[in-house]
Amino acid sequence: MPAPVPHRVVVLITEGLVLMDMAAPVQLFGHVGPPRYELSTCTEHPGLVPTCAGVSVHTEHGLEALENADTIVIPGYHDAARRTPSRAVTDALRSAHRRGVRIASICVGAFTLAEAGLLDGRPATTHWLDAAALAARYPTISVDPAVLYVDDGDILTSAGLAAGIDLCLHLVELDHGADVARDFARRTVVAFHRPGGQAQFMPPADSMHDAAVAEIEHQATFSTADPLTETTRWAVGNLGRSLGNAELATHAGMSLRTFNRRFTDTYGMSPGQWLTGQRIRVAAQLLERTDLSVDQVASAVGLGTESLRVQFRNRMSLSPSAYRSNFRVTTP
Repeated sequence: MPAPVPHRVVVLITEGLVLMDMAAPVQLFGHVGPPRYELSTCTEHPGLVPTCAGVSVHTEHGLEALENADTIVIPGYHDAARRTPSRAVTDALRSAHRRGVRIASICVGAFTLAEAGLLDGRPATTHWLDAAALAARYPTISVDPAVLYVDDGDILTSAGLAAGIDLCLHLVELDHGADVARDFARRTVVAFHRPGGQAQFMPPADSMHDAAVAEIEHQATFSTADPLTETTRWAVGNLGRSLGNAELATHAGMSLRTFNRRFTDTYGMSPGQWLTGQRIRVAAQLLERTDLSVDQVASAVGLGTESLRVQFRNRMSLSPSAYRSNFRVTTP
């Protein structure tokens, strides 16, 4: 009986590469993978590729390597929210997708998929710091900033850094079953496995809002005095109140209909979804850094206690009490 043909995984690396994003697929599919996987790397211009860590990675293959891939993995790279991949890269990815190649991104590699149009109308995720920028720049994408990875069949996306390991283990499980994936995890000395729906543990600040605002300003879509920017900053400072869309619209000086449309176009989510996210992030910060009871935390962020528990678990995959136990900051 002839030996099975290994599954060909090609990692597409870009200048400014995040080394850990590349390390996950290279380690899992390359080092512990044969004979199940055949791994290679490629880049648009073969040779030394600078990384964001100050070292360079050498790859001898150009984009033609993508033509023989069964799976393509796109690691993150520095300043992805400000850079646009070349037409050659996006054309190669679209061509691979038309051939039925499975394509996955790690961290901000999702911006390359988005620019190629492969995330249009799809759910996706990326590093929580860049999720709002991804949603603002590509409003047709349903960006979920809270999960570790999203499997949408032929297109998969993951959050940053360590979440790339979870995504790669998920791919191994899809290809060869849970027993093989568990063995890969054991040999790599990582947990098997964190499900894609588990929450990214995001600092509970308005960093996603800041990222979206930065993207807006970068594209010069609105002036720096944009009323949405002022209203979202005001809302973050007034979370203890029972804020509704009508009050936010009034603060922004818009009709409710115009406000809802502008907000969704800008931030990639409804005002209510954004506001709930802000309440949960601030609640997480209070759980980390104060001795307030869960009831007091709920009141401080404008939620009832039961609502806080439900929303917190939905977003963070932990109860408020469990989150405090795991992430409490101890002050010297």
